[in-house]
Formats: sequence, C-alpha cells, structure tokens
Amino acid sequence: MFNPGRLSIARKRRQLTKKMLAERAGISQVTLTRIETGQTQYPEEETVAALADALSYPLNFFYLEDCEELPPEAVSFRSLSSLTARQRDAALSAGVIAHLLDDWVTERFNLPQPDLLDLRDEDPGSAAIALRRHWGIGSKPIPHLLKLLEAKGVRVFALAESNKNVDAFSCWRNGVPYVFLNTFKSAERSRFDTAHEIGHLVLHLHGGTSGREVEREADQFASAFLIPRDDFVANVPMVHSLEQLMAHKGRWGVSVAALARTAFEAGVLSDWHYRELCKQISYRGYRTQEPLPMKREESVLWKKVFEELWKERLTKDHIAVQLGIPTDEIASLIGGLLGANDEASTRPKERFKLRAV
Repeated sequence: MFNPGRLSIARKRRQLTKKMLAERAGISQVTLTRIETGQTQYPEEETVAALADALSYPLNFFYLEDCEELPPEAVSFRSLSSLTARQRDAALSAGVIAHLLDDWVTERFNLPQPDLLDLRDEDPGSAAIALRRHWGIGSKPIPHLLKLLEAKGVRVFALAESNKNVDAFSCWRNGVPYVFLNTFKSAERSRFDTAHEIGHLVLHLHGGTSGREVEREADQFASAFLIPRDDFVANVPMVHSLEQLMAHKGRWGVSVAALARTAFEAGVLSDWHYRELCKQISYRGYRTQEPLPMKREESVLWKKVFEELWKERLTKDHIAVQLGIPTDEIASLIGGLLGANDEASTRPKERFKLRAV
C-alpha cells in the first residue's frame, strides 16, 4: 500500500516544495497534496512512478512501512538563525534515512553500546570533567574524537549539505545517541561541533530546550572537553602571540580561535590582548581558512562495517536496494566520514573485532 509519509520524507530530503515537486512530476499541486496527506490512498501507478522519477528515489521506497520521523523539538540544531525551513526539513529527513541504515546495520553487527552520562544537574565544565573521568581519559588530549565516540556507542553520520547553515545536530532515539556532522567545515571546527553535540546529549537530553543559553552551555562543554584547563595551562602558561597559539593548536585539535578563547577564559590572556588576537584572526581570514589545518578524522566504525560486508560482496548499492533508498543517500550519510578513497577504504585489509550477529 502506498505510504504518504515516505513521499513527504523524500520530498523534504530533496528540498522541494509541493509546487516544485508537482511541476517536476507533471501533476497538479492539488493532486500531490491529496496524495501526501493521505486523502488519495491509492494513487495511480503512473503518478507514483512520475513522483519517484522526479525525486530520484526507488519506486518501492513509497510502499514500505512507516518511517519514524524526527520532530524538530527533539533535535538540537547548532545554527537556527540562518537555517531555512527547507534546510531544517532536509536535515531531519536525513536523520530518518540514517535511522533506517542504522537499524539495518544493528541487526547484523554487535555495535558498541551507548556509554554516556545524564549530566543535566552539572554545569558545563563539571560535566566535561565528569564524562572524561567516566571514559578514563583524564586530562589527556583526544587525538581521535570520532573514534572515541563510536567506541562509546554514539552513532555518527555526515550531512552532505554544501553550506554552513546546517552545522550539526544530535538526538536520542530508543536510548541511542546520534550525531550528524556537516563535513563542509574545517576538520578543527567539525571536532568542536562534535563535542558541542555531545554536550547537548549529556546536558540537555533534548527535552525541548533550545535558545542561546543552551547553545552557550554546549559550547562551554565542548571547550572544556576538548581543551582541559589544567593541560592547557601546563603547556601554555602565558600567551605572547597568535603564532604561539598556532604552534600549540595541534595538541588539542581545535581552531586557533577556540584556543584563543580558552586562553582568555583560563586567565593566561588579558582582555585587551584577547581582543587584539581576535582582530588578527579575522584579518588573516582564519575564521574561514584554518591555519596549519589538521587532517580530517575518519570513521573507524563505518570502515569496519563495510569491510565486513565486502567480505560477503555486499556494497552500498546492495544495502540501498534492501532499504529501498537511493545509493546517494548512503554516500551522503557516511561518505564524508570515510575520507577521499571512499569505496576502496571499505575493502578488507585485516581482521577486526567487529562481529556480525
């Protein structure tokens, strides 16, 4: 039976209005509205085929069971002021597709169980220390944040949005934490976005809270989590120049702007000197082009999953067919996390601990 909810998801994922989709499919907007709202329960096969072609989605996608949609209030978006409704809906629809993929993989592999804490009663700095202590990493730098989170049961996906409006978002689903990253940004800023979302997951648990204060708390958590104050002061007891910060930023894998802010908050940089450094950072273009850029982190979990599937000669195309989704959706969700040599990196090279169910 035709599933109107899936038509809505596919349309939003492609960032199309009802008018735009109706024109592409060669049908009236009234007809499309009746189909998407379920008023027309049995649309003509030719009409559904035209819609599928216009959306570049497999025909059977629209005849499968209901998808669990993501309500906006259950999701933390980093950037709201510059986020359009279509961009928001496309990101939420990407989350729906990611859940389908995650369910498929979870049925076949024993993935790490979630190991986060409920830290709603803690301030951001204390929460960062508590989570570090819980994970046994103390005040040490975190060389590979993505690998750490995957080992702690956080499901990480990419967003193939070629703009900076949708920075990142996160949510809980059936006790499992999800983080979605826009890999359009620099590696350093993606790391900060990741830590920011972990802050939301442990501090706010997405109980309908939003606003500047919540975002500020997540930023404070990210800063304290990535750059422990004790470790920073031990290595940078006094800041003399922007070049000095640039030389040290690789230790914590953050942007030079984030490091300058940490120096100011740690009391090793005066208010005047901090403002001067911020001016230099802007003047040199370091807010958009990071100096001495680090290599983008790549997913360990997804590489292991696809290496194991490749042993059975299962590719992303096979998975897409089984899920009834376009292959490009899988590429969007994980491609940015696998590095440049995407397909080749999923071929088996050695034995891994990941075990099929």
